[in-house]
Order: sequence, then structure tokens, then C-alpha cells
Amino acid sequence: MPIPRILVIAGSDSGGGAGIQADIKTITMLGGHAMTVVTAITAQNTLGVQAVHQIPTAMVLAQIDSVVSDIGVDAVKIGMIGSAETANAIADRLAALSPREGGDPDWAPAFAGEQRRTGLPIVFDPVMVATTGAILANSDTIAAFTRLMRLATVVTPNLPELAALGGEAAIRALGPALLVKGGHRDGPIVEDRLVADDGDTLWANPRIDTRHSHGTGCTLASGIATGLAAGLPLADAIGRAIAFVRAALVAAPGLGEGHGPMGHALGKIPFDTCRD
Repeated sequence: MPIPRILVIAGSDSGGGAGIQADIKTITMLGGHAMTVVTAITAQNTLGVQAVHQIPTAMVLAQIDSVVSDIGVDAVKIGMIGSAETANAIADRLAALSPREGGDPDWAPAFAGEQRRTGLPIVFDPVMVATTGAILANSDTIAAFTRLMRLATVVTPNLPELAALGGEAAIRALGPALLVKGGHRDGPIVEDRLVADDGDTLWANPRIDTRHSHGTGCTLASGIATGLAAGLPLADAIGRAIAFVRAALVAAPGLGEGHGPMGHALGKIPFDTCRD
């Protein structure tokens, strides 16, 4: 089978813990090929976000068109958007690839055959607030998320994001499956719950006590997208992604004075020419 091709639409994290950087590491570790559409550049570290520069919408669309027209895409992961204008423009592009919208664009010849019949998997992680507390989406951008949720295969909010988006019923009414992440709920057990047309699926795992959890949401969503791109059923893709997040939390290298990055390489050096 050809390598799964995952298009990540998200912001850049200069500290390497979340965003595009976490997405690339996750997709690579799970056997996929990561391609990126950068929506914003952030100056951030483990202590917080110091500055954000939004990429012009036209440049965001140019990145999508460039990748789709040549390499092709098997799944899309959407994270930080940057602005309402960009969110709506991305929705216009992706709508042409979604059976729900009935589109069949001339600009996307790479989506041929089986992929077009079954629909392109889209994982939408509605990023609003960074682990450090920085606001990454204003009210207009959050309002524009509705169009992206209509296109998504699954939406992956944490509990505060779920509340901001109107709750379970509001999201499910738009069509996608919903993965409610339980990391923000207190207690020794973390419960992640998938709500889909064929019923609910629950993952319950002991909480891993660490402050080095920056990028968990990005990592989970990219892991799910990689599984879907490889042909896994949604629940199987989620289960594998959760297991990877947990392994990366355990392997966190302990960098920085705040919410440090996880250990996406799982403490291993796969190719080390320095060893005897």
C-alpha cells in the first residue's frame, strides 16, 4: 500500500511541542507522509505564546492547491486556523472534496477513483486556547468553525471547546462524529468518548501525571487522521492515536520551565550513526 498522505492545516509552534511540528512528528511515527498548510506563525515556548502572525488567506489556499494538485491527499487534519476569513476559505476548498457538498473540482485531479467515492476523511481539532492559556481563536473565527464541522468526519474538542461550540447535540446536528476528550475533567481516570451514528465508544485510562503535555490535542488529531488515511475504521484510528499520545506523554523529555513537549520519538533514536 502506498504511504498514507496527510494534509495538515494548522499553525506553527516555534517551541516544537504542538501545532504543525507535533503533527509532522506524529504522522511520521505512525507511518504516514505529512504535508503542511501553515495558517499562522507563533512565537511560543513552554511558558506561553508571545506573538502570533497570521498567514494571508491567499497563501493558505496556495499551499492547499499546490499539494493537492501534485502529491495528493488521503486525509486532512485541521488545527489552528487564524481567522474567520481563512476558515471560510478553507471550507470552500475542502467542500469541493466532500460528498456532503457534492463538489468535484477541476483543481484536484489527485482525488480520483476510490477516494472520491468514499469521501476524504477530515479530522477537525477546533483549537481555541493553547495549553498555556493563550487565546488562539477569536469569536468570529469560532463562529466560522460551523462550516468546517459540517465537512468533518470527526470533531475532537476538549471540554471547554465543546461548551464553546454549543455542546454535543449542536455538533452532532451538523453531521460529524464527535470525540469528546476528557483530559480537562478532574479525576484519576481520563475518559475519551466517541459519539457516532452507530453508537458510543469509550476509552478509559489512568491519568498520566505530568506537566509536559503540550500538544496532546494536535498529536491525537493527527494520529487519528493518519489512521483514517491508512484505511482504519474511525474507532480503531482513535484507539491507536490515544495509545500513541499516552506513550509520548510517558516519554516526555522534560524540556522547558512550563508545559513542555511530549516525547514523540518515544525515547528512541531509530537511526543513530554515532553508536558502535
